[in-house]
Amino acid sequence: MSEKTGVEKLRILLPHWIEHNNNHIAEFIKWRQVVADEEADREVVELLGKAVTAMEKSGKVLAEVLEKLGGSSQEGHHHHHH
Repeated sequence: MSEKTGVEKLRILLPHWIEHNNNHIAEFIKWRQVVADEEADREVVELLGKAVTAMEKSGKVLAEVLEKLGGSSQEGHHHHHH
């Protein structure tokens, strides 16, 4: 079996990165609501909202990269966190 190219590796990694990014977005939204419900510093709520927007933009760019590379690899998500 030959070594994978960088593009092949990216096609495996990008779906995981996109999913991971989406999980962070969901957590930011949840905690933004917690802070808002506690009527904490309004600036904190707004900054968390900006973080959500930035992460969403990042996710769209990652999806675009994946699309340009021909979509996800058929190998799936066989990976380990280090």
